[in-house]
Amino acid sequence: MFGKLKEKLQNWSKKIKEKAEEKEKEEIKEQKKEAKTKEKKVKLTSSEQVQASSDKARRKEEKKQEAEQKKLEKKEKKAEKKQKTQEIEEIKEPEKTTKIIKVKEEATEEEKKKSIFQRFGEKINKIKISEEDFKEYEEELEMILLENNVALEVAEKIVKKLKEDIVGKELLKKEIEFEIKTSLGDIIREILIAPPDLIQEIKEKNLDGSPYVILFCGINGSGKTTTIAKIAEHLKSKKLSCVIAAGDTFRAASIEQIKTHGEKLGIKVIAHDYGADPASVGFDAIQYAKKNSLNCVLIDTAGRMHTQTNLLREMEKIVKVCKPDKKLFIGESITGNDAVEQVKSFDETVGVDGIILTKADIDEKGGTALSVGYVTKKPIFYLGTGQ
Repeated sequence: MFGKLKEKLQNWSKKIKEKAEEKEKEEIKEQKKEAKTKEKKVKLTSSEQVQASSDKARRKEEKKQEAEQKKLEKKEKKAEKKQKTQEIEEIKEPEKTTKIIKVKEEATEEEKKKSIFQRFGEKINKIKISEEDFKEYEEELEMILLENNVALEVAEKIVKKLKEDIVGKELLKKEIEFEIKTSLGDIIREILIAPPDLIQEIKEKNLDGSPYVILFCGINGSGKTTTIAKIAEHLKSKKLSCVIAAGDTFRAASIEQIKTHGEKLGIKVIAHDYGADPASVGFDAIQYAKKNSLNCVLIDTAGRMHTQTNLLREMEKIVKVCKPDKKLFIGESITGNDAVEQVKSFDETVGVDGIILTKADIDEKGGTALSVGYVTKKPIFYLGTGQ
């Protein structure tokens, strides 16, 4: 179960990862080009500034020298020497300024380089899935879910919730597939309602001396009778006693089938003739359980299509007479989206409390469980295996 769905979702998450990695590489290349271009511009600008500063100092010095030259002619030799000393100091001053500018420029360049490469290092390990990236695969994901028997409204809910969880979130490159799988797993767990503890409910009901009554319903061939035998064996393993009501008085050999199961398990089967009222069979089984202080009554019913209104009305009578504590719908895992319509019809007629899906071991898709669980808001109590 969920085999194909898991495989396809895994392939889908890998595609997202690969696409995101390709986009990331392209972004890094572009950023490196931009960084190099900026670096060249900065170097060029710094060089021009230094050159401009030197030219200005030189012109200023030339003017000073001309002025001083005129003064030198009028002054004495002593003043001449002093003037020369001042000239040497003034020449040195702009050289120092030039050196300081160069050192500062070089330090700024180093800081910028370091900052750029640090950002590259951080980005190369992380991936952010954009809304555009997700939109590219959104339709594909929805189709994967629909192909695996997930109902349309359930598929849309899963896609929407996944989008909220992963779009815009920074994910480690090596963990992107794990994050998507985890998010999908959490969404599925929200959809599938956890069932109550059936064994505990039976024990609580028995405290007042009353048997716990379970009614099983569903369409033809879904495996109701076999499932009832499996439930009876499960109860027996939990030290709980039960009786089976052969309420399928319509299908040929159905009574013989349930009696054979009862004999193998050592469990009493209450049966009437074919064509008898199934409600009376269930009533007699409940009275037998009360008389013999049994813990549970399991009532089998004839299979009926969800479109057969008259037969569904017959189920109403059985419910009214037997007053079951739990009404379980039994459907096939491999039915697909039709199982949703089936359980909806039974729920509207008798008020289904939970679901058992049979043949789960041959259902690779698994979408039926998601669809039935979400649409009906009913818990899935058991998954049956085998024919």
